Amino acid sequence: MAEDPILLTDDPVPHVRRITLNRPAKRNALSNALRGEIFQALEAGDRDPEVRVMILRGAGTCFSSGYDLAGLGELPYYTAGGQGQWARHVVEGCFRIWDLAKPVIAQVHGWCLAGGSELAVACDLVYVAEDAQIGYPAVRTMSPPDNQYHAWFMGMRAAMELMLTGDSVSGLEAVRLGFANRAHPADALEAATLAMAERIAKVDPELAQLNKRLVHRQMEAMGLRAGLRAGTDLHALGWHTPASRDYMAHMRQGVTQALTARDKTFGDYRTEAKGE
Repeated sequence: MAEDPILLTDDPVPHVRRITLNRPAKRNALSNALRGEIFQALEAGDRDPEVRVMILRGAGTCFSSGYDLAGLGELPYYTAGGQGQWARHVVEGCFRIWDLAKPVIAQVHGWCLAGGSELAVACDLVYVAEDAQIGYPAVRTMSPPDNQYHAWFMGMRAAMELMLTGDSVSGLEAVRLGFANRAHPADALEAATLAMAERIAKVDPELAQLNKRLVHRQMEAMGLRAGLRAGTDLHALGWHTPASRDYMAHMRQGVTQALTARDKTFGDYRTEAKGE
């Protein structure tokens, strides 16, 4: 019996390509195979003259729980090796999306954690469910983020709090802090995102490309691209701390038990107490 494809694409309305992460049983954990297919689908849409806008979303209960820590596999595109290779690879992936000609919208519901948040923030627009949960719990035990976008999009104070706790924020809070554009009730998110994509698709694609680059160029002039690249060196240092080495030893004994141990003193993520 053939396995389900890990990525789905459809064109729900004219000029809009929708790309769906399709590993719902794994909460859309980002294996490198899935990451490779995401980039291939985005680049195919960017080349397609009938496509003007792309939407990236997740199947099942969430957008993405983060990188697939049980087995990432071979990198989907080349990045120079050595210390910090993984973080440099992630940041380069962010800019691969930024540098596409056509706007990419992240449609975020449920968990949007670690690598999932990095994928969403690389998109040009982010629309979230009000009850979505966005966070970077890996800072508690493993390392600083691969892609250190937090201060750029959420400001110094909010970024500092999130980096020192690994806590998550709701979709409503993510909008207030600047991570996302708008929040909608979960059952209205898909229709609202699609309506915005249709609205953007009314703009001439050549002009839309210039308008997209205008905003990115202003951020880059303020140092965003250099800042994110510099952050990869701090990420690399994190793996050499005693705390990180100890945690990775626990990970080798079992991913689930290591994640539970990480979060149990905080009482959130997989250890959050559920109401009756």
